[in-house]
Amino acid sequence: MSKRTLRLILGDQLNASHSWYQEQDDKVSYLIAELPQEVGYVKHHVQKICAFFAAMREFAAALQAAGHDVIYLTLDETQRHASLAELIADLCSQHKVATFQYQLPDERRLRDQLSRLSLEGVAISAAETEHFLLPEAEFPRFIKAGQHNRMDSFYRKMRKRLDILMEEGKPKGEQWSFDADNRESLRKDDIANVPEPLCFANDVADILARLERHGVGTFGKAQAQLLWPINRRQAKTLLAHFCTVCLPNFGRFQDAMTDQSPLGWSLYHSRLSFALNSKMLHPRQVLAAALAAYEADDAIDIAQIEGFVRQIIGWREYVRAVYWVNSEQYDTQNFLLAERPLPDWFWDGNTKMRCLSQAITQSLDYAYAHHIQRLMVVGNFALIAGLSPDEVEAWYLGIYIDAIEWVEQPNTRSMALFADGGWVATKPYAASGNYINKMSDHCQSCHYNVKERSAPNACPFMSLYWHFLAQNKATLSANPRMAFPYRTWDKMADTAKTETLARAQAYLHSLNEL
Repeated sequence: MSKRTLRLILGDQLNASHSWYQEQDDKVSYLIAELPQEVGYVKHHVQKICAFFAAMREFAAALQAAGHDVIYLTLDETQRHASLAELIADLCSQHKVATFQYQLPDERRLRDQLSRLSLEGVAISAAETEHFLLPEAEFPRFIKAGQHNRMDSFYRKMRKRLDILMEEGKPKGEQWSFDADNRESLRKDDIANVPEPLCFANDVADILARLERHGVGTFGKAQAQLLWPINRRQAKTLLAHFCTVCLPNFGRFQDAMTDQSPLGWSLYHSRLSFALNSKMLHPRQVLAAALAAYEADDAIDIAQIEGFVRQIIGWREYVRAVYWVNSEQYDTQNFLLAERPLPDWFWDGNTKMRCLSQAITQSLDYAYAHHIQRLMVVGNFALIAGLSPDEVEAWYLGIYIDAIEWVEQPNTRSMALFADGGWVATKPYAASGNYINKMSDHCQSCHYNVKERSAPNACPFMSLYWHFLAQNKATLSANPRMAFPYRTWDKMADTAKTETLARAQAYLHSLNEL
């Protein structure tokens, strides 16, 4: 019998343009499998599991249609295997495999697991995923371990490297970032003109039944008709929709929030992160489409396209490099010694705080929230309330459809919680309710009063913000970027300080009732 090769494809490695698939070889089999370990390492949103499993199924079908041999296994077939390693060993024995190959996982957990794999009589090798724009070998040139690395500096280097929005070595528009132009809130007329999001209707009833049959614990709203793209064709359609419909106003309203429209959950955001992080779309493909739209459509100005480009070649590539350079240290980072457990309403959205109710309920309904909801609403509350980084990180990793550890961990533990002490952010992204009131209309219909710090109905963000500053003064007051809020605190009357801290303590002792 001919020597066979078995190649593993993980659920976030659905890259149809990978060099593996350029030639069809009858001696090569591809393994795509729904794995018990992947649905159980944290509690996941049910739509997240459905989306990955459905996309894996579609990718397997596409490979088979292209003439490749595919072994596709559902949870029904993989339940008897205690681990991925056991499954691989079993298949190698069954199919007389001589060579096992895998693409390097983007999560340290899986990379460590596969690096320890030992198969008697089988040669093992790893390949690149051929997806990202910055090779891992170059990370040390851009990012230093255990210290602050400016995203802006990284972004400028990447712009030059890729020659994107550059003119004669200088940034197009004569500045690198137009972030200051992209902070508009939504007025009444703006809300009326928010576009309908492009949603799909992918049947995942069989996957839902499988999850129930095997007792997989999930949370969030189950949908038999999944709205997320699950194949390359749908992902490209969503990309085209973004470039045509959303990109002209993407930057302007990328930080805005509203609960005055049923379309407030999507606004002008691309919602391409799942397609990108599962590798159905390549970042070069996304950038090319967006830049072509910018060149062809006068309605798309430099601030809109630059804001989007910054997300793709700035933030996305940056957090991946930060993750891998610091990966062995991340799990233990808790710079501010936060330890409170998550309030119960993180799992059902039943809180009287309107902004958090909206952000969490939306996340439970759609497995999605945009970056300001994640950072400045949920993350900000977790920061100023001193919630445990381990619990917050597990929640973020489970609830969002695009959450894979390489992107989720730096965003959560670094950017939102400042648990690393400044590897990513130069200061904690702590804010009072004033920021949320500025960027949203949530405060207008909230149970709490955003104008109050210490009254019985005071906005929890107002008192918890000042409590956070007071509690961490010894640690944070030397930070130059924290000078202004500490000067404000120091000038506050003693009575006001005492009442504000008392209100914060009352809230901290009753987080589940907020």
